[in-house]
Amino acid sequence: MSQFDVTVIGSGPGGYVAAIRCAQLGLKTAIIEKYPTMGGTCLNVGCIPSKALLDSSEHFENAKHNFANHGIIIDEPKADLARMIARKNEVVDQTTKGITFLMDKNKITVFEGVGSFESATQIKVTKNDGSAETIDSKYTIIATGSKPSSLPFISLDKERVITSTEALNLKEIPKHLVVIGGGVIGLELGSVYKRLGSEVTVVEFMDKIIPTMDGALSKELNKVLRKQGMKFMLSTAVQAVERNGDTVKVTAKDKKGEEVVVEGDYVLVSVGRKPYTDGLSLEKAGVDLDERGRVKTNEHLQTNVSNIYAIGDVVAGAMLAHKASEEGVLVAEQLAGQKPHINYNLIPGVVYTWPEVAAVGKTEEQLKAEGVAIKVGNFPMRALGRSRASGDLDGFIKIIADEKTDEVLGVHMIGARAADMIAAAVTAMEYRASAEDIARMSHAHPTFAEAIKEAALDATGKIAIHM
Repeated sequence: MSQFDVTVIGSGPGGYVAAIRCAQLGLKTAIIEKYPTMGGTCLNVGCIPSKALLDSSEHFENAKHNFANHGIIIDEPKADLARMIARKNEVVDQTTKGITFLMDKNKITVFEGVGSFESATQIKVTKNDGSAETIDSKYTIIATGSKPSSLPFISLDKERVITSTEALNLKEIPKHLVVIGGGVIGLELGSVYKRLGSEVTVVEFMDKIIPTMDGALSKELNKVLRKQGMKFMLSTAVQAVERNGDTVKVTAKDKKGEEVVVEGDYVLVSVGRKPYTDGLSLEKAGVDLDERGRVKTNEHLQTNVSNIYAIGDVVAGAMLAHKASEEGVLVAEQLAGQKPHINYNLIPGVVYTWPEVAAVGKTEEQLKAEGVAIKVGNFPMRALGRSRASGDLDGFIKIIADEKTDEVLGVHMIGARAADMIAAAVTAMEYRASAEDIARMSHAHPTFAEAIKEAALDATGKIAIHM
């Protein structure tokens, strides 16, 4: 029987990072992945392919609507969805092969098959051909991720009633895509097909889109996406989804309790994700789950079985690839005797629409509910020379600071390159910067990041220079 110091089950951004860090720290490491390619949801049917399609569709959008304003005159562009999908697949292939290379480089033993516990220290790997082998592992890290959720009355045929996985591989551009759920995934994929010519209607149960983010971001993104042509039905509860040939009817009730119906040729069910533990045989190892099907862990990501840990989407917390990676590093370093930490308050969230949305720290609503005295600084992106030069005028930066200490408690932004700019806010907050600290730092001109400095000035009570 093969023996390892650490075995990781799942090769997503949590699992493969955990395996690499374990190997770097001198632990004999194995990783088990049931699919033929590594990288999990993120690299195969999530973060990477969706961003590839977002970029392709954004180029098409610019060619169709924005190039002429820059003095670039071209014939009417046509969207070749098949080529976009092919390019997306090429990006995925290159990225997953990169993970395989890293496994080889770090001398990590890779098992292809389904990993299931035989006991707390023995794991059976069942291959696709039905054969199996059992390995012995001192420690195990569960990193099996999540799967798309649905609603109990919706039948996902994966042809016309689809999840995000199928939305990444459509054979045609929908005439009318109905998106159930106004969260990150639904808005990103809705944006892809809206740019390519689809009519897109988003049906959201809550009274706002991206409901977990700051209310000001939700309001602004709603305004911007409506301007782009996306339609929203908020405070609307879906009651039924029925397919009839190539038409799918969504029946719902609005906030007045009145029935509303919207029909499309595709319905994307995007109501969140759920932890995936199928096939692990956790009961044989004695590992407990919570009431939501997540693996229970303590502050060290250790389960109730002392030598078994769990990370990423399969445990409590935000379902974010970078959160999973941080947790993978944390567990690996703990097993090597180090004392790492994660500040969960400083894990940023991003929506890759255009403009992008990004945030770190607490929202204004959270801080007010906690009774924290705050001051808020805002600065509009359209006041920047860089925004005017590129034509990206929508959005703003919002900085929330403690009224007494001036410490920055939250940074919320919507605008061009917000996904990249949020890292500066994370850095500042990690070192417990004040709004004045940021306001006094030199920001290159002309850049989008200047808006951060100006918002910080506004938060200190001083007047922003360019507003």
